[in-house]
Amino acid sequence: MSDEDRPSSSSSKRASLLRLKSKVKEVKQVVMSSQLPQTHYKKEVTRPTRLTGLFPNTTNPVVFSAPMLGTANGRLAAEVSKAGGFGFIPAGYNFNPESGPDHLGQLGEELKIARKVLDLEQATLTAVPVGVGFILCHESARTHFIERAIPVLQEYSPQAVWLFAPRVEDVEGGVVRGIIDVLHDNGFVVFYQVGTVKAVKEAVRDGADVVVAQGTDAGGHQFARGAGTMSFLREVVEVVKGEKERTGREVEVVGAGGIVDGRGVVAALALGVDAVVMGTRFILAEEATTPKFKQELIAKTTDGASSTFKHTVMDDIQGTTIWPKIYDGRAIVGGSVEDHLNGVPVEDNIRLFKEAAEKGETDRTITWAGSGVGLVSKIQPAGEIVKEVREEALQRIKELQTLF
Repeated sequence: MSDEDRPSSSSSKRASLLRLKSKVKEVKQVVMSSQLPQTHYKKEVTRPTRLTGLFPNTTNPVVFSAPMLGTANGRLAAEVSKAGGFGFIPAGYNFNPESGPDHLGQLGEELKIARKVLDLEQATLTAVPVGVGFILCHESARTHFIERAIPVLQEYSPQAVWLFAPRVEDVEGGVVRGIIDVLHDNGFVVFYQVGTVKAVKEAVRDGADVVVAQGTDAGGHQFARGAGTMSFLREVVEVVKGEKERTGREVEVVGAGGIVDGRGVVAALALGVDAVVMGTRFILAEEATTPKFKQELIAKTTDGASSTFKHTVMDDIQGTTIWPKIYDGRAIVGGSVEDHLNGVPVEDNIRLFKEAAEKGETDRTITWAGSGVGLVSKIQPAGEIVKEVREEALQRIKELQTLF
C-alpha cells in the first residue's frame, strides 16, 4: 500500500480516534444500562485503569485468553469475558476467497456463539466484548485482508482485533499500518503481538493500541530469536514509556509467555505490564476444541523447561509451512521431536509423522505448549480459570504487602 493510498492525515487520525472513543462509550452505556447481566461484570475493589476503560467488562488484574487456532473458539472467549477477563477468537491466516470454513468463513459463526453466551443475540448493534485474532504471514493478508476480514468484523462487532506475524516486507511496505488504520476507522481496538524490541517500536509506530509482549517461555508460535519473559517484559515497558514521551501516544502493554497462574500474573504486573495473556492454561478449558489426548498430555507433563522444545522443525514435520523463518514454536517433546534431537533426518521424520497419523497414533503429534506447562494439570471451565487466577493473584499481592 502506498502512502497515497493510506489514510494517514491528521484529520483522518482524529476521526479514527473519535470513532474509537465512541465505540468505548457505547460499550460503557450498555454495561450501565444493564443490557448485559450485571453478575457477569461485577467489579471488585480494584481501581479502574485505561485498559478497563477500553474494556468495561473486565476486572483487574485483567486476564486475556489467546486466540489459539485449534483451541480457542466463541464459547471459550465469551466465558472468559463473562468472568471479567477478555477472550479472543482465532480467525486463521488465509484470506483468499476460496479459503473455506476453516479460516475466515467460520468466524461469523463463532462470534454468533459468543453473542449467545453473553446474552447479546438480540442486541445486534452492541459490540460484543470479545476479540478476534489474525495471523498475517500468508501472502493473502496483503491482497485480501481488508476486502474479506473487515466486512465480517463490521457485521459481528467484536471490540478488539489482535494481529500477529506479518511478513517483514508487509511491515516495511506499510501494509500493516494500512490495515491498522482501517481497523481504527471502524472503531476496533488493535492488539499487536511482538517478540523483539524492534517489533515493539514498529507496532507503536504503526498505531497499535495494545502491545502483546510475548517472551520465549510461550507455547505455540513466537519470534525465533527473543528473550525470556522476565527480561523481555521489563525492557518492553521501558521502550513503550520512551515512545510515549517521544510521540505522546498511550499504548498499553500486555505480558505473555509462561504465565499460567495468579503468581505469574503478579510477577508480570510487578515488571510494569498492564495485564496478561494466558494460552497454555486455556488449552485445558472445558470449552476448548483441543483434542482430548492433547489435554491429557498437557495435564500430565511436568518440568516444562526440559519437557518442551522451541524450534522450526515442528512446522516442517507437520507441514505448516506458512511461517517465515523469523518465527518458530514451542511444543511438548514427543516422538517426532525426540527423533529430531537424536539426528533423524527431517524427510524421515515427516514420513513417520504421516504414517502415525494414518494409523490414528498420537505419540508423534505436535502439541504446542509453553514452559509453564508443568504448573497446568486440571481441566476446568474457562470462567473458573479466570476467577481462580484472579483470586490467587489478589491473595499473593496481599501476602506481599505483609513483607513491607
